[in-house]
Amino acid sequence: MQPASLRDDARVIGLVGLAHGVSHFYHLILASLFPWLKPAFNLSYAELGLLMTVFFVVSGIGQALAGFVVDKVGARRVLFGGMALLGIAALVLAGANHYAMLLAGSMLAGLGNSVFHPSDYTLLNQRVSKARIAHAFSVHGISGNLGWAAAPVFLAGVATFSSWRTALLAASVIPFATLLLLFLSREALRSDPVPPKSHAHVAASSFGFMRLPAVWMSFGFFFLTAVALGGIQSFSSTSLVAIYQVSLASAMTAYSAYMLASAGGMVLGGFLAAKAHNHDRTIACAFTLAAALALVLASGVVPGWSTTLMMGLIGLAAGVAGPSRDLLIRAAAPANATGRVFGVVYSGLDSGLAVGPLLFGALMDGGHPSWVFICIALFQLLAIGTAVGVGGRSRAPALQNA
Repeated sequence: MQPASLRDDARVIGLVGLAHGVSHFYHLILASLFPWLKPAFNLSYAELGLLMTVFFVVSGIGQALAGFVVDKVGARRVLFGGMALLGIAALVLAGANHYAMLLAGSMLAGLGNSVFHPSDYTLLNQRVSKARIAHAFSVHGISGNLGWAAAPVFLAGVATFSSWRTALLAASVIPFATLLLLFLSREALRSDPVPPKSHAHVAASSFGFMRLPAVWMSFGFFFLTAVALGGIQSFSSTSLVAIYQVSLASAMTAYSAYMLASAGGMVLGGFLAAKAHNHDRTIACAFTLAAALALVLASGVVPGWSTTLMMGLIGLAAGVAGPSRDLLIRAAAPANATGRVFGVVYSGLDSGLAVGPLLFGALMDGGHPSWVFICIALFQLLAIGTAVGVGGRSRAPALQNA
């Protein structure tokens, strides 16, 4: 690929980042409307939780498969298809008149969400110059956080002043409008197909990447960090209320501080990753700090007013690790299997997000709010071992020649 100009790189980074933000917005398209869906369909909390589990299970399985499709037909086509599925899913949910339709809409949304990581990272690796790839990964992570932050505000705001159906109809406009923009900019997002090879070689090599230990260590890293993230997203606020007797509004502010600081950490992490070579060490330092701060919160020794600051520092540390994480996986991926590797690896994210709320919910039901932060720290520390393992193997000559 010829070196791209700053303008060309910025355009690709912006378009892919926008698409990623939309996918993360849709992670919370149902959760943001639970207060309206529960009475409308007379649902239990278990039934509401199942909607989220279905979303992430379908997304996780689909993500592993989507990587193969990306490598076969190109990232741009797959990205367009996923964006269209998100819009269709919102229309199905808006028209739902029974629980089965909610499940169907959740499945469609999960299927649409499944394509973004293999498509996004393949496009960034192919279309962005090497000198700016760390910053591209940084923007990609930030856009996802912004999507998470925007969904509750947008959906709850529309539902409050109108209805949950109107909120979903309004949400459906977002992916369709983004799809139009992506289509108009399709030349900038053209993807390079894998060079044609003999059928025998393709058959032998299509799954060859799955023999690389670094791929499964990367999957484990995402699973462990996503379990911790699932705990933070689902129960950090209620845990803080129980441990420190702060108001729910104060606890929600602490969670918002985590998300905003995490986005800021990704900006800083992009600059660190662009200069550093041992990305596993950056991750180890960042997660060690995050885990230590989580244990301090679990202990209940700090004053209640400081919980917002502490959550912000945890988010900052976790955010710094983001770009280094993505570069570590990039180094572990064979050149002709980028989509497949990112698809399989990032399915660990969906798997962790599906498991995390169940685990941490059980801790809260058992009356152990401090264990929410203890387990968050535990999973972050376990993730360090997988990151170091990936880093060591990625530097090995044997892996570079795989």
